Amino acid sequence: MASAQSAPRFKTFAEFYPFYQSQHRHRGTRTLHLVGTGLALLTAVAAVASRRPRLLLLAPVLGYGPAWASHALVERNRPATFRYPLWSLLADLRMFVNVLTGREPLALT
Repeated sequence: MASAQSAPRFKTFAEFYPFYQSQHRHRGTRTLHLVGTGLALLTAVAAVASRRPRLLLLAPVLGYGPAWASHALVERNRPATFRYPLWSLLADLRMFVNVLTGREPLALT
């Protein structure tokens, strides 16, 4: 299985997303990503609702902390974020929505 470091350069997000999925196959990885993304989104909403923009500084920590831990502890691969930061963020949001709406399973293995 390709790691983020050895992956080919992708020309489109449609080409990238299957690779992203291959790096997030286990239930633990996806669960920690869902938790992190949910916490980051809730923090962003709270920052706007409370008019405390400094809270936005917590969003990346709460989002990436659990996600990166899942790659180290569960998936045992290098997060795609390091090579594909924008597409990884978009893919994480897509996976978040797809899993919560039942369009994608919580685990691929």
